[in-house]
Amino acid sequence: MMFSRDIQQTQQIKGNTITNLRKLAKPPEAIMIVLDMALILMKRRIDPIRIDYNLDEPFYTPSKTEILRLLNFSGLLSTLLTIRELNDEIIELLAPYTEIKDLSEKARKAYQDLATLKTWTDKIQSYHAINKEVIPIKDKVQKAENSLRKASRKLARAERELERTEIGLTKCQHDFDVAMKTKQTYQSDYDALLKRRDDANTLISGLTGEKIRWNEQNKAFEQSIEKLVGNTILVTAFLSYCGPFNQDFRQRMLNEWQKQIQQRTIPFSDNFDIIEQLNDEATIGEWNLQGLPNDDLSIQNGIIATSNYRYPLLIDPQLQGKSWIKNMERDNDILITTFNSKMFRQQLEDSISLGRPLLIEDVDEELDPILDHVLEKNYFKIGLTLRVKVGDREVDVNHTFRLYITTKLANPTYSPEVCARVSIIDFTVTQRGLEDQLLSLVIANERAELERERVTLAHETTKNKRMLKELEENLLIKLTSIEGSVLDDPSLVEVLNANKRIAIEVKEKVSIAEDTKMKISTAREEYRPVAVRGSIIYFLMSEIVLVNHMYQISLQQFLGLFHDSIIKSNKIAATQKRIQNINDYLTYRTWFYTTRGLYEEDRLMFTLLLALRIDLRRGKIRYDEFEILIKGGASLDLNTCPPKLFRWLNDSSWLNLLELSRLKEFHDVIDRLQKNERAFKDWFDKESSDLSSLPETYENLNIFHRFLFARCISPDRTISEARNYIQDSLGIKYSEIPVLNLELIWEESDYKTSLLGLLSSGADPTSNIQTLAKKKNIDLFIVSMGQGQEILARRYLQQTITLGGWLLLQNAHLGLDYLEEFYETLIAMDTFYPSFRVWLTTETHSQFPIQILQSSIKFTNESPQGVRAGLKRTYGLINQDKLEYIETIYWRPLLYATSFLHSIVQERRKFGPLGWNIPYEFNQTDWEASVQYIQNHLDDMNPKLNISWKALRYMISEIQYGGRITDDRDRRLMITYAKKWFNELLFSSDFKFYDGYSIPKVKRLDEYIDYIDKFPLIDPPQIFGLHSNADITYSTNRTKSMLERIVHIQPKEASSNISGGGETRDKIVYNLANDMLIKLPKDFIQHEVREKLKNMGILNPMIIFLRQEIHRIDRVIRTVRNSLNDLQLAIDGIIILNDSLRQILDSIYDGRVPIDWARYSWESSTLGFWFSELLDRYTQYNNWLNYGRPKCFWMTGFFNPNGNKELVYKDKSRMHTSRGGATGG
Repeated sequence: MMFSRDIQQTQQIKGNTITNLRKLAKPPEAIMIVLDMALILMKRRIDPIRIDYNLDEPFYTPSKTEILRLLNFSGLLSTLLTIRELNDEIIELLAPYTEIKDLSEKARKAYQDLATLKTWTDKIQSYHAINKEVIPIKDKVQKAENSLRKASRKLARAERELERTEIGLTKCQHDFDVAMKTKQTYQSDYDALLKRRDDANTLISGLTGEKIRWNEQNKAFEQSIEKLVGNTILVTAFLSYCGPFNQDFRQRMLNEWQKQIQQRTIPFSDNFDIIEQLNDEATIGEWNLQGLPNDDLSIQNGIIATSNYRYPLLIDPQLQGKSWIKNMERDNDILITTFNSKMFRQQLEDSISLGRPLLIEDVDEELDPILDHVLEKNYFKIGLTLRVKVGDREVDVNHTFRLYITTKLANPTYSPEVCARVSIIDFTVTQRGLEDQLLSLVIANERAELERERVTLAHETTKNKRMLKELEENLLIKLTSIEGSVLDDPSLVEVLNANKRIAIEVKEKVSIAEDTKMKISTAREEYRPVAVRGSIIYFLMSEIVLVNHMYQISLQQFLGLFHDSIIKSNKIAATQKRIQNINDYLTYRTWFYTTRGLYEEDRLMFTLLLALRIDLRRGKIRYDEFEILIKGGASLDLNTCPPKLFRWLNDSSWLNLLELSRLKEFHDVIDRLQKNERAFKDWFDKESSDLSSLPETYENLNIFHRFLFARCISPDRTISEARNYIQDSLGIKYSEIPVLNLELIWEESDYKTSLLGLLSSGADPTSNIQTLAKKKNIDLFIVSMGQGQEILARRYLQQTITLGGWLLLQNAHLGLDYLEEFYETLIAMDTFYPSFRVWLTTETHSQFPIQILQSSIKFTNESPQGVRAGLKRTYGLINQDKLEYIETIYWRPLLYATSFLHSIVQERRKFGPLGWNIPYEFNQTDWEASVQYIQNHLDDMNPKLNISWKALRYMISEIQYGGRITDDRDRRLMITYAKKWFNELLFSSDFKFYDGYSIPKVKRLDEYIDYIDKFPLIDPPQIFGLHSNADITYSTNRTKSMLERIVHIQPKEASSNISGGGETRDKIVYNLANDMLIKLPKDFIQHEVREKLKNMGILNPMIIFLRQEIHRIDRVIRTVRNSLNDLQLAIDGIIILNDSLRQILDSIYDGRVPIDWARYSWESSTLGFWFSELLDRYTQYNNWLNYGRPKCFWMTGFFNPNGNKELVYKDKSRMHTSRGGATGG
């Protein structure tokens, strides 16, 4: 191919090229050398070889004469092109020319057209070299071809012979095939008959095993068909109405529906089980593996969420439902969004059109109107395509689209329109469900191999059960799809055999798995007490949110504490001891974590409830005892109870004792009081709160029963006995709240966990945060939230995220609109500076974002209650260097005295007006300023002179602390404290603030703390300069407040079955309402009232007063009657139980006065007292109206007692004036 191209190039040399070259007097050297080569190729004569040194490079002298002859040769080019064969001599002659460097390039430059002759010469030489190798091969090929021709002739003869032979063979083969085909036909028919017989036997044998099960299923199907209508009614009613309710209420609704159906003679299944009706074990197993708890309520929730026509809205404060949905729909590419997302609308449209599941999380009580058409499924067809309006756009609807909505709100109130559009499902975690979850966490840490085996087993069991179900369904489908005889389908037997073999294997695996599951379950149950304890604590932590919205805690936070407790608790080989260690650590860790985020007034309540809940679960106390402890005799009516036997007891204590006598331990309490009245009265009148001196009839009571007895008979002793009970039940370390340590809280946090300080009067942690930031050498940026501060907060947030530092948002409740954006920023943050943290301070606000509350570490900075706690907190802020600041005998006593005074002035606030006429906000800065003044005074003091006590007392009592005091009597009190405690006697060995409270003669900080720890938990009121009655008032009020809050947070759905009464909560309230309606007096008939008042002198001021009082009491009676009638109708299901009626129901059950009643009436401690007073007031008004003005009045039985008193005085004055005037006349 290359050689041909060279021939073509050589042929393109033009004729005039040779002519022009011939005319040249002296052709170029390169051209002469090329033409010399042409002479050699054409085998012409050349001149003898001589070296020409005049050339650029010395070489042979060209044969000029011969070259001119060659140029004159007209067939030059054609002759060259016909040359095909060369000999070795020519090649040898050409070799020196070939080796000339760059000859081709020089020839091309000299004469472009003749340069191709050089190329042609080179190719001829190459052709000769190749041809030397090819010619011998060609000879061999020629010989081989000759041999092939001879062999081909022999083959042709052989093929002709073969053809004749094959013709004969074909005939024989045909005969043979006909014979064999006949044989095979007979054999096939025979084999088919045998196989048909075997298949029939196999089918009979294989299906015989299914006969019993299919017969049973057939009967069950027949019964199911008979009861289909009733079952369908129950199932559809359950899916439609039961979602928002808890397990107890769902079961009550099902029971009630079954009664209604039964009354109408509609058949339904015996032992109707909604889970069996709507789901199977394999699906439930898959849900469990995807994170759905295994309790009945959670499974029912899963059924409603996946089976309802309406899209589900999950009330999911613990995020269990959301986690399950994410796992369940993970393989379907679920899309997760929120209403606040900038891409929400686009995400919604994409999910609808592409058929992706969509989860809208963390919604509030209102849904975005853009969802209205989607939720109502207002689809319309355009051609064959379903479409729906999303806002102002039409979007194609993919049939695989699914929508899920979740909210973190624990008790949201949705409008009827929202309830009609979605299926609301209460996904609040149940105690049993949480126990199982916590148990898995414990086992995963303590017996990891056991938990792995359990999870693996669960996967295998679910898979095997699913396989069994599929095998059964496939077999039935195969049988029902056969046309003609079952023996005509050859694959049926194969399917049956495969099913039978696999079914046997699977059943064996399932059986083994069940046995293994039982063994694992037994081993796991050993650790059940840890899960139980965790569940008790979590539900209590969740319930205190009802006391204060700011006490929110998420399940994830609790699980973190739970895991932390397992890891950090003392490990020991003995299982029971290890369980005890985990429970002890968990209880204290969660108590410590929770109480530091509670206000002081709620800490004792939480600790007491923690002890009570744990003892209730242990069985150490009974539920009826617990009910009496928190309610006492609040539900009793004084008018219907036996008369009070002891004048020294108040009415409330008498009713409490009557209720207490229902307990077997106190069944004879009234008799014992009668027999030992003097001893009990002496004990009752004692100032000491110690119950160890109880009369001997009750000296052997256990600590809880002493507590219960004190709560019933002497409310002022309840607080002290509660502390004793807590110490006995939980331990002494629970009796005192630990000192706030911001550094420890900071170490527990991370960049996504905010630190939230709850503000109260005189308790702002800002200075403490600034001190800690300075100690850690971290930049602190402070923004005081309010109008327009969002811009600054946003800038500082981005700056601290990028460059590090702390951001403090003060008064965050004033910037609620920004907090949502702030939370979204934290959640979306991927990169952050390690030192980045956010601190917030806020007052209590009902609209504060739950997301922030549930994801933050909360703390309060209130002054702790008690002198001991106050001193410990103050000395917790002091280091050893502070104690050794001045080497003088005055410094440490003065520091201690100032700290003691600080605790006293703060603690007096708890006594209300008895402590200070005005509650001043004394705080840590007052103490710091006083201490700083003392330091400066001692530094500047002449060692030879004494302390200027007058100046010191003045600065402390009238400047540092006194600067806050505005009341003259309060100022006198402060000055008195200073005079009494800041004088020369302070340094004497016998100085004391009060008995047992002196100044320790120590030097080290730990010695001070040890000394302070010896103070009593409950301080005598005398230490504050108050009478013991002041403490009675304080303790009684605090007891009342604490018990009211405990009653308020109790689960409202609890039935008395728990306490052994057998009646539900609604039934108890219904009966109480009925009893009150029977006792409630009739309304005053207005025209009769007017007539009687007219006869009594309608313009008489006293009669006018009576008319006003009757009008007000009549309004109260009508309100009570209408409320009770509506409440009974609501309980019967005739009208809706609205929020107002629900509050009344809760109040009656708890023995409290409903808010709607109290609004129009008077205050009272219990419902029983209030209702008795209602009857007594009515009696007073009715007697006055019917029998004339009474000789004496029950003053507190009037709405306006002061008005009555003034009218009595005026009336009496007019009588005296009238008589005086007559006498004088």
